[in-house]
Amino acid sequence: MSPVLAGVLQLLALTAALALAYRPLGDHMARVYSSGKHYRPEKWIYKAIGADPTAEMRWPAYLRGVLAFSAVGVLFLYALQRAQGILPGSLGFRAIDPDQAFNTAASFVANTNWQSYAGEQAMGHVVQTGGLAVQNFVSAAVGMAVAVALVRGFARSRTGELGNFWTDLVRGTVRILLPISVIGAIVLVACGAIQNFAGIHGVGQFVGGTQQWNGGAVASQEVIKELGTNGGGYFNANSAHPFENPTPFSNLFEVFLILVIPFALTRTFGRMVASLRQGYAILATMATIWLAFTALMMWTEFAHHGPAFEVAGGAMEGKETRFGIGASAIFSVATTLTSTGAVNSFHSSFTGLGGGIQLLGMQLGEIAPGGVGSGLYGMLIMAVIAVFLAGLMVGRTPEYLGKKIGTREIKLAACYILITPALVLCFTAAAMALPTPPHSMLNSGAHGFSEVLYAYTSGANNNGSAFAGLNADTQWYNSTIGIAMLLGRFLPMVFVLALAGSLAEQKPVPETAGTLRTDKPLYTGLLAGTILIVTGLTYFPALALGPLAEGLAS
Repeated sequence: MSPVLAGVLQLLALTAALALAYRPLGDHMARVYSSGKHYRPEKWIYKAIGADPTAEMRWPAYLRGVLAFSAVGVLFLYALQRAQGILPGSLGFRAIDPDQAFNTAASFVANTNWQSYAGEQAMGHVVQTGGLAVQNFVSAAVGMAVAVALVRGFARSRTGELGNFWTDLVRGTVRILLPISVIGAIVLVACGAIQNFAGIHGVGQFVGGTQQWNGGAVASQEVIKELGTNGGGYFNANSAHPFENPTPFSNLFEVFLILVIPFALTRTFGRMVASLRQGYAILATMATIWLAFTALMMWTEFAHHGPAFEVAGGAMEGKETRFGIGASAIFSVATTLTSTGAVNSFHSSFTGLGGGIQLLGMQLGEIAPGGVGSGLYGMLIMAVIAVFLAGLMVGRTPEYLGKKIGTREIKLAACYILITPALVLCFTAAAMALPTPPHSMLNSGAHGFSEVLYAYTSGANNNGSAFAGLNADTQWYNSTIGIAMLLGRFLPMVFVLALAGSLAEQKPVPETAGTLRTDKPLYTGLLAGTILIVTGLTYFPALALGPLAEGLAS
């Protein structure tokens, strides 16, 4: 079987699996967030944290819950890393340096999981399992809660109440993420991923000494790393490591985990706003962009440019032979079009245009299908922008799902879409202008610029994947990327929740003959075009200096 055909068949199998899971998972999540029943373990949690699960919250109170919970998470994870040297199960590793501990704490709480360290050489069992794995669950649940709050803003009327953050957080963790993670971990163990608390041990004599491996609760952390679109690897090689991702089947299963909740949330959205067709319209936009990017990535990596590529069957540099080009391309697009950040190949070794596709996937706002929760609310913000543009073209007050998009709503949406580009471009410009940060670049010229641009794009978009040619373990990059991750995660949430509160207060607008139908293919095309044009106008100059210049020169 040719490598191209193998890649296409894997893509078809993945699409079929996602289609089978779409309806049951989407409906289940809609029931979870709409139910009035509280399970006994959930009641214990509410009692422990002193929360009233029945109290409705307006958007400022909901936001305070998000920020307070996340701030406690940053402080706890920072303290845990700084105390690692005296904790049991530390495997002899010392405490993490302050700048790196801040970067890691910000990263995992912000659902970014950017890592400027080698996991097996820095983190013991307690930090990995009690700190990082826990944040993999709750940071994903926070994103889902904010998305559901925005959906309630569209679904409700004449009230500013958006639900209860603590209820949404606990239910997302207990009823959605935990059950799927248990099943997924069993599948990964069956595939060969390790799950133990073994220490460091030698595995054989090699030239230069004995190779040492760590044990760890890898399968359980791997599954929530992908399911929660987190991305932080137990090992430095991330999902290219055979202990995390041993076989081609486990590789495809991990891509499935990355995509299944973000895609299924569109059906949850349709259920909660009482219009499945609206959910299908959002799904169609996400799926079209995802498939187009995957096909384009496969083409750039399989294209033959010279004898070396022809012998290898494509651009094999930096890719695992057990996965090949097709599976690496599928994984790469899935991880950069979501906020996952996991990698099964060396992104810096992709072709120049391939690296550009990875960058553009993150710069779109990671909305196709995006991160758990963040992909849905990012797409709904773009939907608001699209109907506003359509209203300008026909001279009509824009409406979406029976809600008028007025001055306040469009200002909030505009602030949302401007935050991340401002963070990425300002920090990249500062890093290139100052004398010291460029010394961390492995390469010079366009590729070196792409390394820096990728780092801040990944951090500010809460992705977490790395181009891997940049030494980011410096005070400058640890501090600035940490700041970019926190601002890139929580500032947009402010505008999302404010928009949700504004929409919930409105009374429904009756549909008329002049109302733009947002459940038709015409609107899907308009939405996809709006996403690409807004992103292209924002990032095109930076992309022209980096991956486009490199790709056209090769």
